Amino acid sequence: MIKVGVIYGGKSTEREVSRKSAESVLENLDTLKYDIYPIFIDQDGEWFEEKDEKTKIDNVIKYLKELDIVFPVLHGLYGEDGTIQGLFEIAGVKYIGCKVLGSSVGMDKAYTKIIFEKAKINQAKYIYVKKYKNSKYIYVDNNMDEIEMDIDELVNLVEKEIKYPIFVKPSNSGSSVGVNKAQNMKELKNNIEEAAKYDSKILIEKGIIGKEVECAVLGNEEKGIEVTNPGEILPAGEYYSFDSKYNDVKSETLISARVQEDLKEEIKKLAKKAFLAIDGNGLSRVDFFVEKDTNKIYINEINTMPGFTKISMYPKLFEFYGYKYSELLDKIIEISL
Repeated sequence: MIKVGVIYGGKSTEREVSRKSAESVLENLDTLKYDIYPIFIDQDGEWFEEKDEKTKIDNVIKYLKELDIVFPVLHGLYGEDGTIQGLFEIAGVKYIGCKVLGSSVGMDKAYTKIIFEKAKINQAKYIYVKKYKNSKYIYVDNNMDEIEMDIDELVNLVEKEIKYPIFVKPSNSGSSVGVNKAQNMKELKNNIEEAAKYDSKILIEKGIIGKEVECAVLGNEEKGIEVTNPGEILPAGEYYSFDSKYNDVKSETLISARVQEDLKEEIKKLAKKAFLAIDGNGLSRVDFFVEKDTNKIYINEINTMPGFTKISMYPKLFEFYGYKYSELLDKIIEISL
């Protein structure tokens, strides 16, 4: 049987989401096909085998090399950002998901934006800033020149460039952690300071009023790429925050987005283009907005290790596409091997 390691937990703010995703993956892997090795990484970065009982793994590289493939069901920093993928590459361990480059640029929203610009994929107007010392910030302009300014100068610049509503995001945080919406100067200032708690890089962008839609992508250039029809997010709150994603039962998802067919086809093409643009591999979920008054499509972001919980959009979209959860896992493993 194929020895599959399922890695979860981790040091990021998304470790609880990782645990929930891993539970679903472990429940749905076919035990007749796979010898399954659950591997837990705690908040301090210690590795444990959880197959029969919790046992610390002293030699991580040696342990991983004895497996046929690993599935890093890790969201956020140290799991989705190319760091653990680099470990697998050095160790010569086969793994599921995007490689080092795709993972790192997919995680860093500021650099994802730069790549999407080069690919001419339409996106909301944005400003990229970095937290600096002594409560100062660095504004990175369109030529990648850096200008130091204080928070008030930065807020004034943003207000001149972007109309409200404005979203502020940590560049390297997933599951909407640290993401907030601002409707005025006070909220904008507070949201920038809040985002700086999670990452030194901050993305400030124009809010798009419209539908939030998502496509699931599977495959690579060698094996071929499959893209699902877009589904739609119906957040309980004003936007799809961490709380509305995982805690608010009023949030809903529609497996078939309420947009016309030609827009669906265009969104699917853009999802594939975005996946290839970041050097994607294995799987990703690509998120878009469809503007209310114009039907204009804006790419939001790409998630190289999407949630795999029972309510997550990625497995639900592929179930509607034709792959049951366990069949989807089989396909992902087959592609990666």
